[in-house]
Amino acid sequence: MQAVVSLNGKQYSVEEGRYISVDLLPNAENETITIDNVLMIIDGESSLLGAPFIEGASATAKVLSHGRGPKVLVYKMRCKKGYRRKNGHRQGFTKLQIESLAFPGKKASASPAKAEPKAKPAKAEAADSEPKAPKKPAAKKAVAEEAKAEE
Repeated sequence: MQAVVSLNGKQYSVEEGRYISVDLLPNAENETITIDNVLMIIDGESSLLGAPFIEGASATAKVLSHGRGPKVLVYKMRCKKGYRRKNGHRQGFTKLQIESLAFPGKKASASPAKAEPKAKPAKAEAADSEPKAPKKPAAKKAVAEEAKAEE
């Protein structure tokens, strides 16, 4: 099951058990937060769309850590004027783990059931059949022999 949530003015596609990085949040590490701004839920073949949000739907996430992204250099220059400015920026982020998705009408399940892979049928037909006949010689050889025979 997937959901699209709105957090800090941005939209994120989330699933249970997945990690996402969002703009820096004021919450402490190991704190659980609830995201009530759920825009869309996709559950298998069916989907539920909000206008703009789905009433009663929420996503629960755990704050794992805070950090800063890679440095981005900003360089301003005006040709022939002697104006140069170099500046760096690192955007802060918060890493979240989505623990659960809840919405009205969700079927209660203790754990997600994983489908077992189907066993491949045994290749009994190949073992019982006779070996294939050897391949015919290349057509080029046959054409060359016919040309010699005509001469």
